[in-house]
Amino acid sequence: MEHIILPDRQGRPLTFYLAMEEYVAAAFGRGFFVWSVAPTVIIGRNQDLEAEVNLQYCREHGVNIVRRKSGGGCVYADRGNLMLSYVTPDRGVDKVFGDFLGQLSSFLRSLGLNAVTTAHNDVLVDGFKVSGNAFFSLPSCSIVHGTLLHSVDMDALARAITPSAEKLGKHGVQSVRQRVSNLVDLGLELGTDGLEAALIPAFCDSERILGASDIQSVKDIEKSYTEPAFILGKAR
Repeated sequence: MEHIILPDRQGRPLTFYLAMEEYVAAAFGRGFFVWSVAPTVIIGRNQDLEAEVNLQYCREHGVNIVRRKSGGGCVYADRGNLMLSYVTPDRGVDKVFGDFLGQLSSFLRSLGLNAVTTAHNDVLVDGFKVSGNAFFSLPSCSIVHGTLLHSVDMDALARAITPSAEKLGKHGVQSVRQRVSNLVDLGLELGTDGLEAALIPAFCDSERILGASDIQSVKDIEKSYTEPAFILGKAR
């Protein structure tokens, strides 16, 4: 698996990285990269924006709102949430999730954490969710995008997203805060940079640096994510 590297460390919006996944899939067929963004809520392709997101809180606190093309639930991300992008030519949701989650949980166990996977495609440590993942199928590739909660602002997370009581009840909890935890609160001593550096060799054995033409192609794809109708859920 190749580690896909951007030529600089400048801050980019979450839509750029979603488009980058699609570009990597089309251009190279496989790849893995880790990224983080300013506070952003990401909703699944078919989710109701108003039902899943505290729009007033997000507006008042400058939290961006993005819709992705994969299914799954609502996610809050900030610089304390490492985002993982895994692109593979393998097909079949069970196989792809199985391979990715197996590698991720094995990596966390190598750090001394009691990590297990679940039927909901999450990774738990000591019973707390530290990673949620979604699957996106393209004609020639499969994409998994996942989260890894290192040191997320849990208060912002709990206030920015508003899952239904029914959804929380399926997991036996009454609030998001009861269900999730940061890795630093579960014994991890690595900072975000150290965690990212350790992740790369766990997934990759080579690297590829994107050039100016690659970046422009990503930006062209990104336009499909920034259309207001798509974000609002009126262009599915």
